[in-house]
Amino acid sequence: MKKIKLGPRTLLYPMPAVLVGADVDGRPNFMTAAWCAVACHTPPSLVVAIRPQRYTYAGVVENQVFSINIPSTGQAGTVDFCGINSGRKVNKTALFTCFYGTLDNAPLIEECPVNIECRVSHTLELGSHVLVVGEIVETHISRDCITDDMPDPGKIDPLTYAPGTREYHRLGESVGKAFHIGQKLTP
Repeated sequence: MKKIKLGPRTLLYPMPAVLVGADVDGRPNFMTAAWCAVACHTPPSLVVAIRPQRYTYAGVVENQVFSINIPSTGQAGTVDFCGINSGRKVNKTALFTCFYGTLDNAPLIEECPVNIECRVSHTLELGSHVLVVGEIVETHISRDCITDDMPDPGKIDPLTYAPGTREYHRLGESVGKAFHIGQKLTP
């Protein structure tokens, strides 16, 4: 397969489109982020890259907690709105039903099928963004997104972001069982 060079680009697929929540100046705020990933199994941790100029970042730093809210594809317009509008100027909480779980100052969004509460364990200044490592304290999932006692990605229908085309997408069909389909191959 012929390849072409694009230079250093952040073309990791899929990228989740998530809503990062933090209390800022005593009120809940949410921002959109696509640079979010699992970082560690034990302790369970994830990372999110945030520009330090972002309004939500001030709340993350002040309170040392945040939430990751995983929206479904039906929430694409709301997610985009939260990405193009600053909480400094717009009260985005009018778009959601907010609640708090285990952590004070880490607001969660009831309409999102999955909510993850995190305590900041590390930060790393990388350049344009600060990488925030959060230890997962609690995970919430909508009851109707469970099949056979397990989270069902088809029912969650998580929103993803394609950095090359700057479009939102949904996950596709399953292509095989992990830790199983590779057993059929021999080098």
